[in-house]
Amino acid sequence: MPESDNPYTAPSSAITQATDDIGRQMEGVQWPLQLSFKVLALASQATVTDANGKVVLYTKQKMFKFREHVEIYTDKSRSVLLAEIKANKVIDWSARYNFTDGEGKDLGSVGRRGWRSIWKAHYEVFEAGSDTVDYSIKEESAMAKVLDGIFGQIPIIGFFTGYVFHPSYGATNNAGEISMRLEKKPAFWEGRFQIEKAANLSPREELKLILAYMMMVMLERKRG
Repeated sequence: MPESDNPYTAPSSAITQATDDIGRQMEGVQWPLQLSFKVLALASQATVTDANGKVVLYTKQKMFKFREHVEIYTDKSRSVLLAEIKANKVIDWSARYNFTDGEGKDLGSVGRRGWRSIWKAHYEVFEAGSDTVDYSIKEESAMAKVLDGIFGQIPIIGFFTGYVFHPSYGATNNAGEISMRLEKKPAFWEGRFQIEKAANLSPREELKLILAYMMMVMLERKRG
């Protein structure tokens, strides 16, 4: 009897197995995710955990290299390289940050949207190996970011700004639909953000947007 005619044969779509490190790492992740930066550490650290506390991404690097070349690992042991972020030029306003997986395959990239990012953050996320924009990340309330930046520089008061101002950044696709959203959360001694997923995405698309948010947060911290 042909296998396709066997009533006891499970449908081919019933079991989906992850075939690479990214698929395996993102499989079963429980949203929302928490992104945290240790802002006072000598070596800059960033960790992404899911709603159950599972480490999804981890990086720890010297500060002067962090925005030029970032190595992303599956956990704090740093035994499995999941992805890398590399700037395409010396850090400047127009730098593009390219994402690759652990085998060096292109995942896409992110860059600022020129002068539109001066007062209100606006970043573009590009398709792998292309200059085609497939997502736009925009600050949803410029005033929240401005007030957070101003009061964050004031001694003592700055420690409490995270409990008052919560800038958020929506990632929209080319149809104008929200795919992900990042929001700053209250925290002492570190930057803490929550990432919500609002659309069905492949594991590589999920990772690409998470990496885009990580770089955006680092660049916006430098901007103030």
